[in-house]
Amino acid sequence: MLSRFSAVVRSLSLASACLAGSAAALELPLPPPGEDIVGQVQVIKARYEDTFADLGTAHHIGYLEMVAANPGVDPWLPGEGTEIILPTRYILPPGPREGIVINLAEYRMYYFPKGRDVVYTYPLGIGREGWESPIATTTITAKTPNPAWYPPKSIREEHAAEGEYLPTVVPPGPDNPLGPFKFNLGVAGYLIHGSNKKFGIGMRVSHGCFRMLNDNVLELARMAPVGTKVRIINEPYKFGLSQGKVYLEAHAPLDDHGEPSVVDKHTTVINAMLKNDRLTPALRLDWDRVREVVAAEDGLPVVIAEPSDDSAAVATSNGEAPVGY
Repeated sequence: MLSRFSAVVRSLSLASACLAGSAAALELPLPPPGEDIVGQVQVIKARYEDTFADLGTAHHIGYLEMVAANPGVDPWLPGEGTEIILPTRYILPPGPREGIVINLAEYRMYYFPKGRDVVYTYPLGIGREGWESPIATTTITAKTPNPAWYPPKSIREEHAAEGEYLPTVVPPGPDNPLGPFKFNLGVAGYLIHGSNKKFGIGMRVSHGCFRMLNDNVLELARMAPVGTKVRIINEPYKFGLSQGKVYLEAHAPLDDHGEPSVVDKHTTVINAMLKNDRLTPALRLDWDRVREVVAAEDGLPVVIAEPSDDSAAVATSNGEAPVGY
């Protein structure tokens, strides 16, 4: 079996970089029709004072994404000179590339601005166990800068049981958990908003709403109008095509009733493959590699099928370049 790092090197283009967080780091050109991969993985060397939380904030990556991509590395003290993988290459989520797509299993949002061949992608905090975020298709129904927070009765009661008594309204400001901006969704009770906490983006921390880094939510606020479609999915296994190769990106499935079994995971990944009608023609997968990717759950797109010598003679059902098999 290939080592995890060797598989990454063979399957991905690694770019050595040490970039400060910026809006430009979130804007990625869309691939041509029939292609599904955006971004590039980066490898940096940690400084003594670095933590995964700080690196994630600087590079627009969620905390659990950093942990999954760097198994065996101490997230709170990686160590001076330790190589850190920044998982900034993505298979675009399945379905239409329009509006906002939130993939719960990825802790990540994708925004496809209308009329532009780019995608913006941001890490998210999502609903914790017992307060799950919904799977739904909805729209942005309102946008509010500097929102006040009106804690619902259920949340006030939860805090009161722990000896913390919330007011009925929290005014805008540094103590407001909604941060500097909120989007109302057509699903009652759920918001996309900023946060007054630096930690928790890219984790299961909320009461079902979607938390963003404050600079990210403000950037989205400048671009996404009221009426923007929002599609919320839960896809731990994403398949994609790039230059004739088939890629698989695996994330830990969300589960509130114990860790899913290996059999369940393999069934889920096969079902995800079967739902993608672009991957069906005479596909010959490297099943050993598929099992490695599913076991790793590191969020890195990895090649699981490459073109064979005779693949040029085979066309897909939609007339695009043949799938590697």
